[in-house]
Amino acid sequence: MQKLQLFTIITIGCITSAMLNLSACKTNPDTIPKDLTPQEMVQLAQNATDKNNYKRAEVYYTEMLNRFRFNNEAVCSASYEIAFIHYKQKKWDVSRSELEDLLERYTKNDAALLPAKYKILAEIVLGKIDDRQNKSKPKEKKSKETKLRKFK
Repeated sequence: MQKLQLFTIITIGCITSAMLNLSACKTNPDTIPKDLTPQEMVQLAQNATDKNNYKRAEVYYTEMLNRFRFNNEAVCSASYEIAFIHYKQKKWDVSRSELEDLLERYTKNDAALLPAKYKILAEIVLGKIDDRQNKSKPKEKKSKETKLRKFK
């Protein structure tokens, strides 16, 4: 009887511990402290990215976009980082679209107010996406007619 009680207590303890660990890992905008600066949010997002927790990082960056929508540096940084997360996840089309949206900002009247580094980074990553997508496309087979033209 005592073994059964001990087993039950240990089982309940393990389940409770697992539930607490899982709930502690969740991050949503409600659990992000309201007084964080954009730099602090970037650091938390980078920490999550370093642990390959892209979902959590994206939550931080999205919240940055919501909280600091009038801060050009924060918006460009968060927009780029979200697109880069999608690039790392091999979501080429999503990343391309987000990077193109970011680059579109640099064609507007207030482009001079935007940090240039995110434009440069976005262009570099778009080039890498192009390279990867071109490598994955099958090469066209030359027809007999095309081969014959070379010999004429």
